[in-house]
Amino acid sequence: MNIIKHRINQIKFYIGKYGFIKTVKKCIKTVLRKIIRFLKGEKDLQYGDYGGWIKYNEPKDADLKVQMKKKFTIEPKISVIVPMYNTKEKFFRDLVNCMIAQTYTNWELCLADGSPEENANLKKYIEKDSRIKYNFLGENKGIAGNTNAAIEMATGDYIALLDHDDVLAEYALYEVVYAINKYPNSEFLYSDEDKIDENDNRYDAYFKPDFAPDTLRCQNYICHFSIFKKELMKKLNGFQVGYDGAQDYDIFLRMSEVTDPKNITHIPKILYHWRVHSESTAKLNSNAKNYAFEAGKKAISDHLKRVGLDGTVSEGCIEGIYRVDYKVKGNPKVSIVIPNKDGQDILKVCIDSVLEKTTYDNYEIVIVENNSVSNEIFDYYKELIKNEKIRVVNYNTGKEILSEEESSVEYTNKNRIKVRPGFNYSAVINCGVRNTTGDYVIQLNNDTELITPNWLELMLGFCQRDDVGAVGVKLYFPDETIQHAGIIVGIGGIAGNRFKSIPKDGHGYFAKESMIENLSAVTAACIMTKKSAYEETGWMDEELAVAFNDVDFCLKIREKGYLVVYNPFVEFWHYESKSRGQENTPEKIRRFQGEISRFEQKWGEILDVGDPYYNINLSLDTEVYHMKNIKVNYYGEEAIIKKKRKV
Repeated sequence: MNIIKHRINQIKFYIGKYGFIKTVKKCIKTVLRKIIRFLKGEKDLQYGDYGGWIKYNEPKDADLKVQMKKKFTIEPKISVIVPMYNTKEKFFRDLVNCMIAQTYTNWELCLADGSPEENANLKKYIEKDSRIKYNFLGENKGIAGNTNAAIEMATGDYIALLDHDDVLAEYALYEVVYAINKYPNSEFLYSDEDKIDENDNRYDAYFKPDFAPDTLRCQNYICHFSIFKKELMKKLNGFQVGYDGAQDYDIFLRMSEVTDPKNITHIPKILYHWRVHSESTAKLNSNAKNYAFEAGKKAISDHLKRVGLDGTVSEGCIEGIYRVDYKVKGNPKVSIVIPNKDGQDILKVCIDSVLEKTTYDNYEIVIVENNSVSNEIFDYYKELIKNEKIRVVNYNTGKEILSEEESSVEYTNKNRIKVRPGFNYSAVINCGVRNTTGDYVIQLNNDTELITPNWLELMLGFCQRDDVGAVGVKLYFPDETIQHAGIIVGIGGIAGNRFKSIPKDGHGYFAKESMIENLSAVTAACIMTKKSAYEETGWMDEELAVAFNDVDFCLKIREKGYLVVYNPFVEFWHYESKSRGQENTPEKIRRFQGEISRFEQKWGEILDVGDPYYNINLSLDTEVYHMKNIKVNYYGEEAIIKKKRKV
């Protein structure tokens, strides 16, 4: 029943986006593809069928044999670093066997054992291969000290970190070297992961985004298996004491401070399996988890100080996720631009919530009056402009409505003001921004209602950073489900909101809807940018009158080298599209198709390559981070690694 419900939701999603005819064509293509796959003896995977995904996507014995014969232009020596402490024999056996089975052979395994006593049973495994180096330390130097001792043993060109109870895929080092050959400037590499239980069952695959600094500051998503160029590890001076429980988190954060993001390579493949057992991190007692959390909090706080950011770190929505808030510098003015046409009752809810709840004082509201026809809305404008924080600008003239006479329908008709036909959100916003006096601009839909009183402080803290170009928020439908938790480029063919319609207080894929992240785009229903961003990016694209103009705006911001931040701790209700209506007339559908074509023309590369903050293993047919239900087929000799992007 779940898959039937999902298919129905998919069809509704496509009809809403592209209309009935295009949806029918897509369904026909899908059916034909299924028939062809059936005739070939292949089958589609059910969503959540990770075992099926493994079967269809990971290399077979024939692929592994091909890998073993591969001669790379660059064949670096990889030193796999493993600190040990009371390591169980089974786990150690699995570790050694997975290393010996590697299809890339230029490696060494460096083991530093800080156990109280040497385990004689491990000797037979150590002697299996001359590439295995073992040093019994005679004392426990802590995780950082034991790891540094293992690093001192390394003679490789790259240093790969791994926990003593984890397991590498047989092709892991091959894929690392493949990536190094494809991107020889790589200084740091990491991969996707899953978990493995004591019975060797694999589950909980984490298909990760490309490098994202704000995401890393809120979650150690890189985790266990990571590869440093030897020179980079020397620059970092190995692991630092004082962060046990989060020592890897600390070194990743320090790595991000000295490495050009272009030289950080994400390999979108499951290359290691995080062992979950009674003594693993995932099974720690509450005291141990609190200790690890405090160590992570210290790592982030120290990192922020080193990079000159005034931020405070606190616990996020679930264990392992942090929240970072940045202090507002000075008292900059924020201009809130609200486009409006009629809908006095809708606008009043929005305005009242902002005026009554907002704790930050230095702001103005600029309402862009867009061809309203009701006397009620103009009567409401007359009341609003009595407030010194509020101005109303006529979209047709670009001028401010200054008096009761100028704010009437009769005045507009009498003076024969030329009405700009149709609805053009981009043009309305550009008009509003040109009439603002603040250094920061918020685009805010008139059909929203504020939930978070300190929203401006939370958004300003991020937007004031030199590296941030836009900040978005979390929006809810009136039925208490998520309307927006960031945008993924490519979902539904062009772009779509993440986690749409999941419960307001529920959690989706790795709780991403509830953590601060870098994304490619956020909705303009509520977005903050520096005012300078409009001139720098060429303003909102007025040829994208209704659809995807916010995504386009964010991508232009990204193209200029700035980050887009999604902050779920700023929340609004969103009564979506109540004031504009649906895309259900032939004229609107033609306009929509034209805007799709323009977007594809402008951003075809990112649509082809994939959103860097998503993952090629995840489906574009749904907003909730399902695995692709067909063969991705990018392992083996013809492995595909996502190429570096301009965006």
